[in-house]
Amino acid sequence: MANVMFKIFRRNYFRDVFYKLIGRNKKLKIGFYGHPNSGKTTLANRMTTDWIGQPLGLVSEVPHETRRVYRQEHVTLKQDGLELDFDIIDTPGIATKIDYKDFLEFGLSEEEAKERAKEATKGIIEAIKWLDDVNGVLLVVDATQDPLTQANITIMGNLEARKIPFLIVANKIDLPQASTERIKAFSPSTGWSPSPLCRERMWKTCTRSW
Repeated sequence: MANVMFKIFRRNYFRDVFYKLIGRNKKLKIGFYGHPNSGKTTLANRMTTDWIGQPLGLVSEVPHETRRVYRQEHVTLKQDGLELDFDIIDTPGIATKIDYKDFLEFGLSEEEAKERAKEATKGIIEAIKWLDDVNGVLLVVDATQDPLTQANITIMGNLEARKIPFLIVANKIDLPQASTERIKAFSPSTGWSPSPLCRERMWKTCTRSW
């Protein structure tokens, strides 16, 4: 994974953009944003496990497992004379509506479901506030679902308003019902480029013009 990250970073496009946006002496903070259960924490865990030897957060099939922001500081990659130092910010899933009744389907009691809904709402507010502190975002999209949702539109609107650069990450592309073309159509102004990470069946990236 580290080798792949550096292959991407070595491209002048990414390197020049990062330096222009944050400066050579500033800390890069990468936020992971997207719908609940889009795979944000799974992806963040894969990266932190590969690079520093430990996962960042918990995952489960129950929506809104991540209900507060998790931050892994001092992730430093060194290779071939290059050094990339950054923080990973894993945020709660963004949703426009949270109904505690949805959690009952997963076996939670009514009391547990209501508490989860309350914590998830607070988590969304915290995630939005963190947009003031990140200087790059991975927008993780579930390739098996329609990406044209109010939540995704809201996230992208906030990113563009704040002029925060972002990559759209099409996750779960190994599943039969996945459609990267649907996600490409979701953002027609985005230029797509196959990532070496696709070969690991983990994710595919498309790079938005910054």
